[in-house]
Amino acid sequence: MWVNKALGRLLAVAAFSSIATSAWAQDASGLSGGNTAWILTATALVLFMTMPGLALFYGGLVRSKNVLSVLMQCFAIACMASVMWMLFVYSLAFGDGGGMNKWIGGLDKAFMSGIGIDSMSGDIPETVFFMFQMTFAVITPALIVGAYVERIKFSAVMLFSGLWLIIVYAPVAHWVWGGGWLADMGVQDFAGGLVVHLTCGVSALVIAWQLGSRSGFPREIQPPHSPGMVMIGAAMLWVGWYGFNAGSALAAGGAAGMAMTVTHISAATAALTWMAIEWIRFGKPTLVGIATGLIAGLATITPASGFVGPIGGLIIGLIAGGLCFYMVGFIKSVMKVDDSLDVMAVHGVGGLTGTLLTAFLGTAAFGGLALSEMTPGGQFMVQLTGSAAVLVWSAVASFILIKVTSALVGLRVPADVEVEGLDLTVHGERGYDL
Repeated sequence: MWVNKALGRLLAVAAFSSIATSAWAQDASGLSGGNTAWILTATALVLFMTMPGLALFYGGLVRSKNVLSVLMQCFAIACMASVMWMLFVYSLAFGDGGGMNKWIGGLDKAFMSGIGIDSMSGDIPETVFFMFQMTFAVITPALIVGAYVERIKFSAVMLFSGLWLIIVYAPVAHWVWGGGWLADMGVQDFAGGLVVHLTCGVSALVIAWQLGSRSGFPREIQPPHSPGMVMIGAAMLWVGWYGFNAGSALAAGGAAGMAMTVTHISAATAALTWMAIEWIRFGKPTLVGIATGLIAGLATITPASGFVGPIGGLIIGLIAGGLCFYMVGFIKSVMKVDDSLDVMAVHGVGGLTGTLLTAFLGTAAFGGLALSEMTPGGQFMVQLTGSAAVLVWSAVASFILIKVTSALVGLRVPADVEVEGLDLTVHGERGYDL
């Protein structure tokens, strides 16, 4: 008797489990509960990258008298980009542009028009897709902050960042992810090597060049005031990047799992590579160095994360750690551009490198997922064409926007303000009151 009762209970549990699993997978409207739950989580992780991850990472790298200015810039950009995304930037990136559909979206989704509780994007609510993509739009202009810290007007930060979202980010996002002309060409950019990292890196280089170097650059620039803060911010970015890359699968499945795996492998490998080079060249491995190498590995794997396998992640990490390390010195010492926190060297070069390597490392020969229908050479030419287009657009548009910003509000703070620090003079607060 007790055997029959136990068997009955087991069958009941199994039946309930089957019903629950089916409901979790997909309801009558086509909504996948599992995928929705994962993208909700990924959205929170990506926002965690900006606030507090990126803010702390950048804040620790500057001098103590400017730490609050960096936190304020990241915070304010996050708020502004969020509102602008709702008003019309989402529509420009993912809306229907009519006759201009391959170049820019229209305003059919402005003010979230037509996006309600029942609106769908694939098998997840469009509100969730809207929020996930919004976090990308939040972090990209915030990444540019690293180029101009300690010497720029706050009004210039806000004006330039707002215009940049409209003129640079929205069109490129549409080209690659919104059904634009680069998508039609077959460009592979899984999570933002072009849309996020190349755009912000190139724009950072241009604005750093136009703004001019910090006082005393390069010989009198003081080291980061808080390496511990840098490490904490980098660790938060590392965790948040799982949402960035694995979330871009837009589903809780094998693709997300592989994207997360290769992201971690690349990040760890690049961090060790950077540390090893620094140790050999300068005799001491630094916390700031290994943390910066980590970010280089994360940025470089981003476009490839949905196409390569573990071996590809390892190779990308090795290349990212060495190449980005070299480019830091090249930009500052050879080009003489004070890209203060190395946005171009880490994000721009990393995003470009990962985009180009995807053509080869995404093939079965390197353990990739072989998702391209082209030959490796053909895919490489497509990747190169897309990269060149995004690079040129970002550079030219950013140069014009900088000139507009300079004419309207000016760019650089007065020399005495720079000497005293932006925290007290611009924001009326101190990071530390000791």
